[in-house]
Amino acid sequence: MRTIYVECNMGASGDMLMSAFLELHQNPDKFIEKLNSIGIPKIRFEREAKKKCGIMGTHINVTVDGIEETERIHEHNSNSEHHHSDLKHIEHIIEHLNLSEKVKNNVISVYKIIAEAESYVHGCSIENIHFHEVGTMDAIADIVGVCALIDELNVEKIIASSVNTGRGQVKCAHGILPVPAPATAYILKGIPIYSNNIESELCTPTGAALLKYFVSEFGEMPTMRVLKTGYGFGTKDFEEANCVRVFLGEIQNNREKVTELICNLDDMTGEGIGFAIDRLFDAGALEVFTSSIMMKKNRPAVMLTCICEETKREEMIRLIFKHTSTIGIRENVLNRYVLDRIEKIVHTEYGDVRVKESKGYGIVKAKAEYDDLEKIAIENNITISDIQLKNSLL
Repeated sequence: MRTIYVECNMGASGDMLMSAFLELHQNPDKFIEKLNSIGIPKIRFEREAKKKCGIMGTHINVTVDGIEETERIHEHNSNSEHHHSDLKHIEHIIEHLNLSEKVKNNVISVYKIIAEAESYVHGCSIENIHFHEVGTMDAIADIVGVCALIDELNVEKIIASSVNTGRGQVKCAHGILPVPAPATAYILKGIPIYSNNIESELCTPTGAALLKYFVSEFGEMPTMRVLKTGYGFGTKDFEEANCVRVFLGEIQNNREKVTELICNLDDMTGEGIGFAIDRLFDAGALEVFTSSIMMKKNRPAVMLTCICEETKREEMIRLIFKHTSTIGIRENVLNRYVLDRIEKIVHTEYGDVRVKESKGYGIVKAKAEYDDLEKIAIENNITISDIQLKNSLL
């Protein structure tokens, strides 16, 4: 599985992520030319080689009307002399860029994460949020650059480390705010974060939103065959190299960390347990199942087991307490091994059938979607076996 691992030891910002991903591209200069032809108003991209702490890397300078701006996506203020943009105007800009529909949708989705955070922090609707115009164009440039790069790098999965947010305070249009800034803190909800001794804002709202949208798993770097490494530098200088480091490689054995949550239930009906299981699946549980057990005083009972991604652990615990009678939950952290899965369409004389194909560890498995087989069998008054016998792929 073609995978990128993002190391966020010095946080993440839009320009750092874009610069790091650019180093993974086969032709960085050609890609910069492409960015400059996309048509973002007033924006110019320039690739710059930089060295920090003896390490060579890349920084992409983004200029707005010829002036390089630091990211100020959370510095909107109705009393400012600068012009402001609302979300509709931003979507209008994005929709008219020279990009594929897929990349446009990704850009808008990332920006909506930022808008939702801003609306929550400031206590108003998304429609009433107005972004600082210069910071807005700078952020659009970073988001477009990252979305376009991820599309061209053609990766199947992005994993990231825990995110260093920095510490202290940051000055913005509304005054002095704690680090991480309120909008950043809202976006990072559910993502593992930490802070060390660096007094600075290391993770910005744009960086947080990009991680939130594209990263499917946070944790340690998996075992992978590394093909390329990239260093994306920020503008600030510290004793530690201020960069996002990325690794492009292949994961041969698809292993991931999952959380197993277990509780015993001896005073619930089957309907109640079934309702709780549905709520856990709706919230994104990977597996939920029950086992028959005996409790003290030889009482028959049910053991409920919920397996979920580590980032969903707190939500699953809350739902188990809410929808079951338990007053205690046990937890295990497990390694989960899965085959890479794709869905393809098999054309038969009766119609198209979806087939799930799984590969890995030298093994290939395929299974037809039962709902499709059932529908064909009913419509043609035949058995499912008839369909499978006539179509060896099923």
